[in-house]
Amino acid sequence: MDSKTISNGILRALATIIGVSLLLFFIYKIKAIIAYIIIALVISLIGRPIVRFLRKKCKLNDNVAVIITMVIMILFTVGVISLFVPLIIEQGKNLSLLNIDNLRASLQDVYREISDYFSVSRYKVEQSIEESIKTSEFISNIDLSAIPNMFKYIVGGIGSLSVAIFTVIFISFFFLKDSRLFQNGLLTFIPPENEQSVINSLEKIKNLLSRYFIGLLLQIAILFVIYTAVLIILGIDDAIVIAFLCALLNLVPYIGPLIGGVLMISLTMSSNLGADFSTVILPKSIYVLIGFMIGQLIDNFFSQPLIFSNSVKSHPLEIFLVIIIAGMIFGAFGMVLAVPIYTALKVVLKEFLSENKIVGKLTKNL
Repeated sequence: MDSKTISNGILRALATIIGVSLLLFFIYKIKAIIAYIIIALVISLIGRPIVRFLRKKCKLNDNVAVIITMVIMILFTVGVISLFVPLIIEQGKNLSLLNIDNLRASLQDVYREISDYFSVSRYKVEQSIEESIKTSEFISNIDLSAIPNMFKYIVGGIGSLSVAIFTVIFISFFFLKDSRLFQNGLLTFIPPENEQSVINSLEKIKNLLSRYFIGLLLQIAILFVIYTAVLIILGIDDAIVIAFLCALLNLVPYIGPLIGGVLMISLTMSSNLGADFSTVILPKSIYVLIGFMIGQLIDNFFSQPLIFSNSVKSHPLEIFLVIIIAGMIFGAFGMVLAVPIYTALKVVLKEFLSENKIVGKLTKNL
């Protein structure tokens, strides 16, 4: 091997590294646009059945069917958000009517009973708390000059959110109008000999993800019914709204249920503020926790295995590992997108690398 061949190899390797680096940098810079496109794709998958129904059954043209579908989905989203306004107002009223003295006395009684039960010296606990407060630098580190900046960030966040919503709606409209728009755009970058394989992959991904999202809706519905029944039986205010919010949080794997459980118990306690802690608030909170755990057991042992095995054709342990790895790398957002992206990758690998032994084992159920 002469020096010229070695030099050419090194130059090609450097060019490849630089090209990949530039591509990754470009993707990083437009990550928001990529996120908008992904969200629009999900919306188009959910709204596609409505568009087909309006076209075939109601004999509407494409534009009218898509506009009606978008209006239905927007109204549904606005309606869901508006459900939480009464809950926020109600919690504000509860806090404004709170009798601090009664609550403090009740908490002191519970604290005394717990300390006596576990044989913990109340003096030592109180002394530790006082020392922690004295040594804490939290108060001294508060910078009141940051308040104007906070409002500036809030206004900027609202503006960015408005742009994001408009962008997603705009892209979703065209994805719903032309179901092959994304496919045709992607095929522009694909060599002719691989076009059919890509088309097959996209159709398979579309079918699997459509079933997956329908399964998620079923999962939310089951949890919503369980939570609503528990909260209504226990006489919790705004039971339907609390149940829906906690069921919706379940979409975030592993972290979402924890947040939902804490939120459900917190709202249960706040809805009974002013009542006796030992005889009213604590028992109701325990019953709510039991009901929440029953819902999670049903979800973990029945709903999720059914969804994952029938929709994305993956083993629950396989999904668990994928979600954990995605969470460690990309956080909560990665956990939400882990299953759809992993499913798409499996389909692509099976289409192009089906002869590989590892790929064959991972994709044997697809």
